Amino acid sequence: MVTRSANPALNKNTFSNVRDLRISGNLMTLQGTVNKTGILLVLAFLSASWVWRQFFLSEMPQTSLYITVGAIGGIIAAMVAIFRPTTAPYAAPLYALLQGLFLGGISSLMEASFPGIVIQAVGLTFGTLFALLFAYKTGLIKATENFKLGVAAATGGIFLMYMVNLVLGFFGASVPFIHDNGFLGIGISAFIVVIAALNLVLDFDFIEHGAEQGAPKFMEWRAALGLMITLVWLYVEILHLLSKLRSR
Repeated sequence: MVTRSANPALNKNTFSNVRDLRISGNLMTLQGTVNKTGILLVLAFLSASWVWRQFFLSEMPQTSLYITVGAIGGIIAAMVAIFRPTTAPYAAPLYALLQGLFLGGISSLMEASFPGIVIQAVGLTFGTLFALLFAYKTGLIKATENFKLGVAAATGGIFLMYMVNLVLGFFGASVPFIHDNGFLGIGISAFIVVIAALNLVLDFDFIEHGAEQGAPKFMEWRAALGLMITLVWLYVEILHLLSKLRSR
């Protein structure tokens, strides 16, 4: 069976392309992927905490620099791991550290404007993660082919909207309502949060499928990276949604 994921780090060719690299007795497992994901989360937390401390204790914090370096560097590290899976054991931890800089920067700025918003966003992100994991494991949500196709299509549409908004930004414009705190703007953000959350289900399904296929051990890092990408996206979107609600 061919699996589908909207996550660029976990597409239908992720595991099939590395089958020839398997070593008997050294294969990908669910527990191994969970462990690697935990390591990436810790690394992101450490670098984010450092930026947070710099923001609130330093007289001249370089927050914009951290955000820029973290965002661009994270994209590059992720692309390396996606196109060269054997580099994932090195690229994935680097991605986590760089994304920590990015997340620490935007979280600090948001916290300065809306005190308490970061702990709310973190709680909602991990609450969503564990709720959807429970729903997936108990069969309340099933990753059918139609479900995967719908989530992938919606994710692609959101990505296209962001790209259009980025291009318009160079001309001093933006996609209407995307940053508004009115009912339509909040509705758009809520929809994006839902789609980001549903991508977690696709990630769970794809990771499980990879373990069943007996992918090589280094794919645990690649799979953990894919899950981290979704979690980062979900956290940022929840933060964006909460900021809209708090600014009304």
